[in-house]
Amino acid sequence: FEAGFPGGQASTTDKLHNYPGFPGGVGGPELMSLFMQQAEEAGMMTEYTGVSALELTDERKIITAEGGEQFEADAVILCMGAKARKLDVPGEEMNIGRGVSYCATCDGALYRDKDVVVVGGGNTAVEDGLYLARFCKNVTLIHRRNELRASGHDVERLKALPNVQFRLQETVTAIERFENGLLLHLGSGGTMRTDGLFVAVGTVPQTELLAGQVELDAQGYVAAGEDTCTSVAGVYAAGDIRTKPLRQVVTAAGDGAVAATAAAAYVSGK
Repeated sequence: FEAGFPGGQASTTDKLHNYPGFPGGVGGPELMSLFMQQAEEAGMMTEYTGVSALELTDERKIITAEGGEQFEADAVILCMGAKARKLDVPGEEMNIGRGVSYCATCDGALYRDKDVVVVGGGNTAVEDGLYLARFCKNVTLIHRRNELRASGHDVERLKALPNVQFRLQETVTAIERFENGLLLHLGSGGTMRTDGLFVAVGTVPQTELLAGQVELDAQGYVAAGEDTCTSVAGVYAAGDIRTKPLRQVVTAAGDGAVAATAAAAYVSGK
């Protein structure tokens, strides 16, 4: 069941630089189209509709499409993914892929020897800062509070880097295109020019339909390990929707292989 364009977040990424086999990167929409074509060649059928309800706790699972039609299944693989939490400021949406990114490991290589900004104060923002500082000329971390929420040795490592600056008690209120980069409007009333903006203020798992049926962790992700098994027999979770340390296309593809194999074994053993 696909409510939009196949591939989720990856299909909206201009270029992926960390998927194996594509030196120099590959277009997100292009790679997702190839994924789709290959799956269809293997026999996958696609319903281009959203899902309005799921009933997963019984032996027979029921999927209700947005149009009201119901489908039954012996096994279900959940791969609704997660969405990056946005700043929700003017100019953000129109500059996604044109300077605004939500994945440092995906897009950071585009900004070698350039100036970038990371917005956020948690562990992800600090990790992004450390990663970008390896090859970016300057990294500025903007956080709305007077201290970072992140903790641990990584914070001290980040603070010790000579090409990292901090602007605390500051926010980004609007984003404009400026020459070959971005002009950020700040809550303090000033502006700041940057080549790239990395938003690291968290992600939102798409698990609204699962509440009360499948065990979720404290952040709302499906509690499933490397075997992709959820708390309900016959239900598996793959990709960004599940609890995991790294969310990239390559890890989602691995989850898909594990989940598909587990689901097939479950169905054949019934």
